Amino acid sequence: MDIDEFNALPAAAAADVLRPACASTSWAQVLVVSRPYGSPAEVGATSDGVIAALGWPDVEEALAAHPRIGRAASGEDAEASWSRQEQAGAITASPEITAALRAGNVAYEERFGHVFLISATGRTAEDMLGALTERLENDEETEQRVVRRELAAIVRARLAKLLR
Repeated sequence: MDIDEFNALPAAAAADVLRPACASTSWAQVLVVSRPYGSPAEVGATSDGVIAALGWPDVEEALAAHPRIGRAASGEDAEASWSRQEQAGAITASPEITAALRAGNVAYEERFGHVFLISATGRTAEDMLGALTERLENDEETEQRVVRRELAAIVRARLAKLLR
């Protein structure tokens, strides 16, 4: 969608356009009320700032829409399709790596209470498993900072697919 078309949409329609990029209602509301934008890059920069400022429950709302690493998202909507593309390296991993990712996901969720989130585009399953293993050592505050950074990267990439 052209940035001018996005700027002209009614608020509810603009929020619907943004939803595949990030499932946080608060994030979408701030991006919608911050219109008009001069470029898609401006939307991305605004998004980064909003994600940095979101309350943790709003981040958790966004996380709830993400499947576990190594598990293909179901559905035919844009978000599911993008997730499968982003996780291509994990979805096609060897059975050993897949089993290790599964176990790591469970350990991570038990430790932090939410899905392990990583900007998976272009990463191998081994790389994601290494990051998962390392991040299990983080304290909660550090991990929340990492999650926000990873979420911002995912959302920026998805916004680039939505807006031109």
